Amino acid sequence: MITPKEILDLLKSTESYRVERTTSTGNMDKFCEAICAFSNDMPGSRKNGYLIIGASDDGSIAGMRVDDALLKKIAGIRSDGNILPLPTMSVERFPFPEGDLLVAEVRPSDLPPVRYRSRTFIRVGPRRDIATEAEERILAERRCSFMATFDASPCLNARIDDLDIDYIKSSYLPKIFDADTIAEDTRDIREQLASIHLFDRDNNCPTYAGIILFGKNPRYFLLGDYVQFVRFAGKDKGGEVLNERIFEGPLYKMLPALESFVKDAIITQRPVPESLFRERTVWNYPEGAIRELVMNACMHRDFQSNMPIRFYQFDDYVEIMNAGGLYGEARPENFPSVNDYRNPLVAEAMKVGKYVNKFNRGVARVQEMLKENGNSRAEFDVSTITAFCVRAYATAEVNLSANNKPSTSQGTSRGTSRGTSQNNITIEEKIIKFCIEPHTLAEIAAYCGFQNKRKFRERYLNPLLGLRIQKTIPDKPTSRFQKYVII
Repeated sequence: MITPKEILDLLKSTESYRVERTTSTGNMDKFCEAICAFSNDMPGSRKNGYLIIGASDDGSIAGMRVDDALLKKIAGIRSDGNILPLPTMSVERFPFPEGDLLVAEVRPSDLPPVRYRSRTFIRVGPRRDIATEAEERILAERRCSFMATFDASPCLNARIDDLDIDYIKSSYLPKIFDADTIAEDTRDIREQLASIHLFDRDNNCPTYAGIILFGKNPRYFLLGDYVQFVRFAGKDKGGEVLNERIFEGPLYKMLPALESFVKDAIITQRPVPESLFRERTVWNYPEGAIRELVMNACMHRDFQSNMPIRFYQFDDYVEIMNAGGLYGEARPENFPSVNDYRNPLVAEAMKVGKYVNKFNRGVARVQEMLKENGNSRAEFDVSTITAFCVRAYATAEVNLSANNKPSTSQGTSRGTSRGTSQNNITIEEKIIKFCIEPHTLAEIAAYCGFQNKRKFRERYLNPLLGLRIQKTIPDKPTSRFQKYVII
């Protein structure tokens, strides 16, 4: 609240758009119109407005006495329903030797236009007036600019010390800016973080994006910010719990842990006989598809909810559910063709970390990888307003054929297992090196020493798409003229 000294300064102030002086105590319409106008803050100063009762137009104190009845009457303006949205204001009596002043301090609204009895009042210098259509449009546009997404909102209980500043400086900022820019930036770390929307200057605290991405203990501020994995026996939640894990912490730590867990604990492979002397390797799920679904859940979840991301595995399928249904422009009738971002700052940071590519092709990629691995299509449940759920079914061995799994010779299952763990990085490097110039799938597979093109694409090429390499004809992914080149 304003101090007595500041009130005396305001009485003589030339900032007439912030002050309404009056000696009247009964003109409620006048008071409501003034409060409505201060809430709209037409000049856009973001400074509080003041209705001062007991002062003359020349700034002198009129010598009146303010009683409790008048205080209650003015304070009641806030919630009597005539001013909508409700104004943010406080009312106080200030005694001076010359007399009392009743001061109503009004904060500019974050949801303009504010209306009193369906009319929008604004301040035009020292006087009140009704906003024109053009002025109302300006206020409406300002409302949109104030409506930040949740991850851009300030986490008011947090402080700069709640962020892992060392990691941000050493690992995250170098991924966004080049070394020369970082060396020349001598600003305080708060200013640097504010420039990438991880810190709120006005409230001197991190944004929720900062806490989610780099907080030392995100669950202290967001109780549902974790991933719950449960392995059930059988095909529903009534089965016995065979395994349970909790993944928590900032996303920069959680996402690598989830990646490793999917690869080591969810994806399984085993050799099955194909003929008397030949074997083929069977995978229950394509690794890239499950990874994509988990990353999407982390990116699109509603962090305001206390529900964790639920990652459940059953005998023949996995189910991933996150709080928050389709958001923004995305609707059941246009899913998955149209997408939107509930957490754009989180999504951008995940793109910087190479976890997602933001090309709106995640669902299509998942379905393609499942098909190539011999799985049925993933089932997306977009009918629930408050949650998003997807199921991916394990490969049915009877549906697998030799032409969509590696055709291997004697000892292949042993060689495949060992080669996957030891040579995966080398193969990726070969692909990236070879794709400096555009090449077809057959050319890349032959260069890397693979004969089975379908398996090579699913195991090595697809995980690099959108991150290190891209298709030359993205609009026609199955074109026989398709080639691949580095990004």
